Amino acid sequence: MAQQTPTPLTFTVRRHPTELIVPAKPTPRELKPLSDIDDQGGIRFNITQFHIYPGNPKMGSKNPASVIREALAKTLVFYYPFAGRLKEGPGKKLTVDCSAQGVLFIEAEADVTLKQFGVTLQPPFPCSQELLYDVPGSNGIVDSPLILMQVTRLLCGGFIVAIRHNHNMCDVHGYIQFMTALTEMAQGASTPSTLPIWERELLCARNPPRVTYPHPEFDEVPVTDIPFDDMVHRSFFFGPTEISAIRRFVPTHLKNSTTFDVVTACIWRCHTIALQPNPEEDMRLLVIVNARSKFKTPLPVGYYGNVICSPAAVSKARDLCNKPLGHALELVRKAKSQVSEEYVRSVADLMEIRGRPTSAFGSYIVSDLTRTSLLELDFGWGNAVYAGPDNPLAGFYTRYINHKGESIMVVPVQLPRYAMKRFAEELDRMLSPDVKGDLVIQEHLATLSRL
Repeated sequence: MAQQTPTPLTFTVRRHPTELIVPAKPTPRELKPLSDIDDQGGIRFNITQFHIYPGNPKMGSKNPASVIREALAKTLVFYYPFAGRLKEGPGKKLTVDCSAQGVLFIEAEADVTLKQFGVTLQPPFPCSQELLYDVPGSNGIVDSPLILMQVTRLLCGGFIVAIRHNHNMCDVHGYIQFMTALTEMAQGASTPSTLPIWERELLCARNPPRVTYPHPEFDEVPVTDIPFDDMVHRSFFFGPTEISAIRRFVPTHLKNSTTFDVVTACIWRCHTIALQPNPEEDMRLLVIVNARSKFKTPLPVGYYGNVICSPAAVSKARDLCNKPLGHALELVRKAKSQVSEEYVRSVADLMEIRGRPTSAFGSYIVSDLTRTSLLELDFGWGNAVYAGPDNPLAGFYTRYINHKGESIMVVPVQLPRYAMKRFAEELDRMLSPDVKGDLVIQEHLATLSRL
């Protein structure tokens, strides 16, 4: 079974008073504008990450919260904009006031062991609000702390580092760069191995701005009737067996598709079948793409701003459900292939021209984090057993190493309660060894013709 249901676990967390951690040394007081890629309306939110570590006897009685607290103050000397606050100017333009006001830090203890979380770790995590306390007044974008961190020690000696950070400041690659510096400081370094570079002007809109690509990811679309007050958030695991099963449906000319593309096409199709939309409705899939490798002149090493865009794959619901999987797969590949340096600059210019629109409402958003080094972030206790976002609004694919040592893709999915059951059933049908070729597809022809 690919489906994983959340662990029914409750526990108590004892929190110490919330602290403001400021840079360990004086830092420049200045205003630093964000780039127009940082300033995309669709990433104007805070994102939460969980890093889960087992105990390590070699660390003795060291308190991970104390180690990380001290390292954080040292790291903020180099990444001092994180200790500031965002200000909004004309045209919704965001600028960092490098005021050294600090980031929020909480030390905590929980009466639970890592083993009690279950064999497989995946979002949504039990009692996530306890593992990252939402400090009143801290969850805004403007004039709010840019980082909230809670280190919770477990009874077994393990610990959980939960972090909420402002997405406008960095994407996951910038986040990993910051976190790598933090882990290096925790292990005794005096300077990060990669020094941070700001230079956000490199990705600001051109003068005059000019949009050179169609950008359906920012289309204004009708609001769909989805019951957001009754949503279910679950994770699904894809190992070698599940991926091989899906690849049976991949046509010959697309056999070289990446695992991410194949799984995404499958998930998008199952997601659409589960929702049972109007057959003529346009279904949008937004694929978050890291564009760092697309620049003719590479961005400087150490640049930690956002270098992402979200090209859209668009299909009629009828086609997604009735056509072979190759239809969805080709659209996923085509969307990703659009991304170039010019595409990124077109997005930056669009932000300037259209007043920083958000992503098209109702889009299904996915991002591949399986090739990142989130699991390898080591504060001295060793690698994490789980690391990744806990954000139901997007499907952030992460890695999990199972008991066989296999790398498993973890795919979180959020759907209305009535649709989640259909989603799981449809996915199981595609993974079933008894289902061949287009049989699954043919069985949906009658269903959609009645909608």
